[in-house]
Amino acid sequence: MDFAYIFAGFLVGFIVGMTGVGGGSLMTPILMLGFAIKPAIAVGTDLLYAAITKSGGVFVHHKHSNIEWKIVFLMALGSIPATLISILILKHLGESGINSERLITTILSIALILTSLVLLFKNKLQILSRNEHLSGIHVLHQRLRKPMTIIAGAMIGTLVTFSSVGAGALGAAFLFFLYPRMRAIAIVGTDIAHAVPITAIAGLGHVHLGTVDYILLANLLVGSLPGIYVGSHVGTQLPDRLVRPILASMLLMIGVRLAM
Repeated sequence: MDFAYIFAGFLVGFIVGMTGVGGGSLMTPILMLGFAIKPAIAVGTDLLYAAITKSGGVFVHHKHSNIEWKIVFLMALGSIPATLISILILKHLGESGINSERLITTILSIALILTSLVLLFKNKLQILSRNEHLSGIHVLHQRLRKPMTIIAGAMIGTLVTFSSVGAGALGAAFLFFLYPRMRAIAIVGTDIAHAVPITAIAGLGHVHLGTVDYILLANLLVGSLPGIYVGSHVGTQLPDRLVRPILASMLLMIGVRLAM
């Protein structure tokens, strides 16, 4: 057991439990910047970590009818092919002797910056999506919702496979914008239901590529489970308007740091 990795797992689990933001936004940068783990290993390991830690949430949300499975299916129509294509691209780069670390780091930095912006402007995004008197929003919701859901899934699948980021806050942002009448808890449940198979497929793809560290994965899981439990209790005591800007600022700084 490596207690440094266990503590990292606990820290990320605590923040996830407290804020609900996906662990990929935090775990992969911590592994890369804090432990100097290669980007591909950090992403591959974190993908399996995310699939395991989020899987329990699917059963809970399904039990309480908080998942819109038709929307999950539409997103998967885009995300599964995009995930498989992204894995093939990574495999081709490896077989060609091309170092994919810079590509992974660049996509990770973009995903983190986008996530931070979503967290900062979440309320304004929701307000905009509900202004259906605007012609563009009306057309989007009445005619383009299904194809845009598939496209959103494809974008998430690509980002997740290359960076392990995107299946949490970004996925929820797409759903909030495309389905403004959905209950907030249904947005969360649907997002998680889509995230689990995508992170699992992407993670298994990284297993095939040999970019998963199983000992590291075990250590992270040992720390994250109690971290999520503690964080979920602490989170109820902290106002969202305080926590969200702090987390968004942190992700923005990490994204900019990786882009440099």
